[in-house]
Amino acid sequence: MTGRAPIEYETTTSIKGPLLVVEGVRDVGWDEVVEVRLASGELRHGVVLEVDRDIAVVQVFEGTSGLSLSGTRVAFQGSPMRITVGESWLGRVCSGRGVPLDGGPLVGGANLREIGGRPINPAYRATPSDPILTGVSVVDGLATLVRGQKLPIFSVGGLPHLELAAQIAAQATVRDEPFAVVFAAMGVTNADADAMRERLETRATADDLVVFLNTADDPLVERIVTPRLALTIAEHLAFDRGRHVLVVMADMTSYCEAVREVASSRGEIPSRRGYPGYLYSDLASLYERAGRIHGKPGSVTQIPVLTMPGEDITHPVPDLTGYITEGQIVLSHDLHVRGIYPPFDPLRSLSRLMRLGAGDGKTRGDHLELSAQLYALVAQARRVADLAEVVGVDALSAGEALYLGFAEAFETGFVQQGADELRSLDETLDRGWAVASVMPRAALSMVSEATLAGRYREGHDASQGATG
Repeated sequence: MTGRAPIEYETTTSIKGPLLVVEGVRDVGWDEVVEVRLASGELRHGVVLEVDRDIAVVQVFEGTSGLSLSGTRVAFQGSPMRITVGESWLGRVCSGRGVPLDGGPLVGGANLREIGGRPINPAYRATPSDPILTGVSVVDGLATLVRGQKLPIFSVGGLPHLELAAQIAAQATVRDEPFAVVFAAMGVTNADADAMRERLETRATADDLVVFLNTADDPLVERIVTPRLALTIAEHLAFDRGRHVLVVMADMTSYCEAVREVASSRGEIPSRRGYPGYLYSDLASLYERAGRIHGKPGSVTQIPVLTMPGEDITHPVPDLTGYITEGQIVLSHDLHVRGIYPPFDPLRSLSRLMRLGAGDGKTRGDHLELSAQLYALVAQARRVADLAEVVGVDALSAGEALYLGFAEAFETGFVQQGADELRSLDETLDRGWAVASVMPRAALSMVSEATLAGRYREGHDASQGATG
């Protein structure tokens, strides 16, 4: 849409939820920015959701409480919603609409971008490559995050998914290249927002982090804007400024619920679980903004965090997310109950692009072989544990009992990690080999003899601990 002078109307005919209907409009486009002025003089902001002939449906960010049909003036601004982009965002903490929460001034400038964005053209996409190291062993070691990848975290209410997301955002690094993190929180409680701000404080002062916080008591429709603002800023930092940018978005389930409520207010026919039929394309319009572009040095990598109602992985939000993204990290309620953090479920988690980012050159083969071996051992340990539930531990053979010792060493020596503990990739691999060495050398069938010769720890057992 090309810009034009604002056009103002006083023909509001309906107010429903966060929406108002304006009739008699001309030259108004979808996604156009709107200013709504109440009879009292208060100014609110919105965006056009739909236009049908001379009728426009406007979504008001601050809500419609206090609005009346008479005396309300609606000014259509002639352009889609835009935001200033640039490195001046780094180090800032803002609301879900970009209003500063850190006491600093508004981020201003002449370089404006439409927040709608576009998915990267497949013809220009470069293959994701090289890792983003998170300092979390289960991610770096078993589900490596690759620059340009979309790797979601699947969780349920009550699990520490926000703590893990904040830890990853606080610790993530790339080697020898410019890097930044954009953290977008959606629908979180005020307590969680405060905890995340505290956890990310050190990184914020280093001027390579942008934080957007949309809390549960903020306007619902603001939640729909938040990830788009975050991704617009990330794209500029990546593809114009040459940075590798990690975008963490939590909680995407809250985002989808906002989309559902707005769709319901518009009277749209619901699809699965009451969500609109276009939820897949809506999510894809966000997720497909991650990637790398031929000829440009930067990248946008995404970690969407979502909660699965009732632990139902077939729920529309995780189901559709799984179709679009390249793997998932699944958190386990059972591990959380047993005090394991992060409660990473290895047999339900994977990074489909891990081979493109494993290791750092010299350790690539070592890393891939270790990962495959740990997955195989965990799978066998899970089968033995299920058998022990039926026949009892005493009925297991000596070889089977070894797998129970491995499972304990794996959880306590490799998975278990402090919420503020940063591990290097070398430490992660060392811990992995220490745990694998609990098993007899002959049991490590996924590892080459050359790797075993340099890495296997003879005589290691579960009683020695993972780093013994």
